[in-house]
Amino acid sequence: MKKKLNVCLLISFIIGVLYLIYSFVYWGGATGSASSTASEAGAAIATVMVTPHLVCVAVAVVFNALGLFMKKAGFALVGAIMYTVALVLFIPYFMFVVVEMVLSYIGYAQLHKQAAAK
Repeated sequence: MKKKLNVCLLISFIIGVLYLIYSFVYWGGATGSASSTASEAGAAIATVMVTPHLVCVAVAVVFNALGLFMKKAGFALVGAIMYTVALVLFIPYFMFVVVEMVLSYIGYAQLHKQAAAK
């Protein structure tokens, strides 16, 4: 019998991938379209500030995918924690990761419950 994918982790994974794509397009365009030296400096500073957030989100998406497709609660928990770290690292963008974070914790609890039932 084939097991189904965890819906919460799947939704979290999809939103996380979409957010990463959006971020790379947005921040890539912001640094490349600066017209003056001051604009270039501002874009560079903003990029440096948001980079740790984006790295954590990328790691979270990877672990989220591992937890989703391998059905391992530990990977799902690491992904949820990394979403939490990403939220703390760049609080102004909390709205972009809070849904993924909550869904990942729920998905972890569901996987953990399934593993305990075995």
